[in-house]
Amino acid sequence: MTRLSRACEQYYGLQQSPFGLTPNTEFYVELPSQQQAFELLLFALSSGEGFIKITGEVGTGKTLLCRRLLNSLAADNICSAYIPNPALSAEGLWRAIARELGLNSDDKSELQVQEDIQQRLLQFALTGQPVTLIIDEAQCMPDDTLEALRLISNLETERQKLVQIVLFGQPELNVTLAKPRFRQLLQRITYSADLGPLNNSEALAVYLQQRLSIAGYRGMPLFQTSALKHLWQASRGIPRLVNILAAKTLLVGYGNGSRQLESHHVARAVADTEGAYPAPPDWSWLRFTTLFAAVLLVLI
Repeated sequence: MTRLSRACEQYYGLQQSPFGLTPNTEFYVELPSQQQAFELLLFALSSGEGFIKITGEVGTGKTLLCRRLLNSLAADNICSAYIPNPALSAEGLWRAIARELGLNSDDKSELQVQEDIQQRLLQFALTGQPVTLIIDEAQCMPDDTLEALRLISNLETERQKLVQIVLFGQPELNVTLAKPRFRQLLQRITYSADLGPLNNSEALAVYLQQRLSIAGYRGMPLFQTSALKHLWQASRGIPRLVNILAAKTLLVGYGNGSRQLESHHVARAVADTEGAYPAPPDWSWLRFTTLFAAVLLVLI
């Protein structure tokens, strides 16, 4: 499969795969909702706000945005603690944060770990270095672990928060936070944003072209208008599905020896992808039949 993919890339003049599924920030495309969310994150963190929440459906680019934020914080010499899998107990979360802050939590009680974390955060505060805790897939956090997160957000001095917290999660996170027991936590979320899909085939065309250009493509647009419309309908504009279908469409086009990709190439990719949405039914024949019957009735 690797040899086939490489041959396909060479056929279309590509230096690397343009539609990989790994969250590679090199292929970051500034989609409208992504841009708004990223600007909000930078503003909120620079303002010293304690809690930010970013939600989006599966495949809308939360992890890629999260990686971009981590890279931005590292470039600005801001300490970050990254928890990619928060399906932990409350104690497990404290220990994971301790490890991210360079603390040894072995053979220590949970209370000792908490005290060590607070002391480390105070050290950062004294040097004027902010600390950001970033939690991906936050919808997976058990209720008790979410409650521990509220306690972590309590760590502060008279002038500032000792740690800022950014949550990335699916819409289920909103459902959990709406529970009465989390009303205190919900009130602490000062900024939030939702990531959405590409809203039409024109936006999809820009997305595809940018990723192809990053991968080295320098020719005329590969995807014809019919292919773009079909691809948008089949993916509903969800970037992950777009990448899957676009990569398969390239392989279909290569197999057919086609230099440009059309709707029938996309159709074969859709047929091979379980998560793709079926094309809407074509009701044009019904409209024509109805019109013809009406005209015939008038004539009679």
